[in-house]
Amino acid sequence: MKKETPEYVDFAITARKYKTLLTKKYLNRKVWVEPNPYEIKSFIPGTIIHISVKEGDLVEKGAPLLILEAMKMQNRIVMPFTAKIKKINVSVGDRIPKETLMIELEVPETE
Repeated sequence: MKKETPEYVDFAITARKYKTLLTKKYLNRKVWVEPNPYEIKSFIPGTIIHISVKEGDLVEKGAPLLILEAMKMQNRIVMPFTAKIKKINVSVGDRIPKETLMIELEVPETE
């Protein structure tokens, strides 16, 4: 069995450069991605109890979108800003994991 050669990476602290090895845990981490404001994702796993909007609706900021039940609590998901509902990716009764894309939004057309 061939032994792997360690790969050193550079990093700087107060104008001094150091070399270090990256751990497997660091290399296998989930990389952070900037959230898209036009995607409503579940922040916890749960069950969709009620959906208050339809595709194509223009929804005002603060209006209810859906109810996600998790751990015997009903979490109201509300509209973060005024936008149009592009697509609804869940249905009533769906059991969804964390980070599921529930609703896609789009910029409303201006007249």
